[in-house]
Amino acid sequence: MANDLSNMDVKEKYRALCQSEQTIPLSSQDWWLDIVAGENNWQVAAVEKNGEIVASLPYLPAKQMGFPVIRMPGFTPSLGVWIKYPDGQKYNSKLAYEHSVCDELISQLPDVQRFYQRFHPDFTNWLPFFWRGFRQTTRYVYIINDLSDLDAVFANFRENIRREIRKAKKKLTVFESDDIETLYDLIGKTFSRQDKSLGFSLDFFKKLDAACKLRNCRKILFAKDDEGNLHSGLYLVWDGKMAYYLQGGSDPEFRNSGAASLVMWEGIQFAATVTQQYNFAGSMIAPIERFFRSFGGVQTPYFSIYKSKFLFKLIDAYRDIK
Repeated sequence: MANDLSNMDVKEKYRALCQSEQTIPLSSQDWWLDIVAGENNWQVAAVEKNGEIVASLPYLPAKQMGFPVIRMPGFTPSLGVWIKYPDGQKYNSKLAYEHSVCDELISQLPDVQRFYQRFHPDFTNWLPFFWRGFRQTTRYVYIINDLSDLDAVFANFRENIRREIRKAKKKLTVFESDDIETLYDLIGKTFSRQDKSLGFSLDFFKKLDAACKLRNCRKILFAKDDEGNLHSGLYLVWDGKMAYYLQGGSDPEFRNSGAASLVMWEGIQFAATVTQQYNFAGSMIAPIERFFRSFGGVQTPYFSIYKSKFLFKLIDAYRDIK
């Protein structure tokens, strides 16, 4: 497949594509990458056919120990390959098409010492990467695949979660807010309780929030009691197919109030009004996995794709030994 894109215009063509193509996942869109990576820092490989981009792979070049690498931006659930398929393809033709465009995308990537990305769960055929020397680790996320019947969604929750939600509804009120600073504080309390560093600044959170608010693709929800105490909050983002639980936090003083379950349920109900699916991002951490699993989502595999050279192969081998 011929690729007619030059290095000069590929990024601008990709920006135009993001304006018109609803199937590009949220965290692969140009404006998201501008925030999380920096407007001039990210690049994109793209395949063009008949004057139209049919496949893309945005990426973030960086330095690690002075060596060139490609890494994941922060605050980004997934990147990876997006493909627009011709109409009416048979399954074997679809696979051949994936092989062709992925091989072209790989050929456009710069020569780096390490490549690492978490691919979107929709991407299932990593064979072209395997054939080019890449490796993968299978990871999992929980996804509610159909939000059209909320009664069925709620019935699929684990019984203790349903009980927590009913109990919390009697004592707590869930409300929408633009108060990003208060949510940041709640998230910080959760991280502090776990003796972990928050890892992102309030200024960055405000910048991302402003971009999401401008595009009407975010919702901030809080749960409070009758005395005005905030128990829990969440930050929800979405695209045309999927909502993502991006961040959330709770006050440790009210950990047993059921607020986290209640605010999650309210987020799911809202998501049903704007998109089709609900993605509980971050499901690989054991205590978080147990909580997210309780909401009845389907355990869905996705790929961490990586390739290392020289020093980084030694580092990977040392980590495997340990």
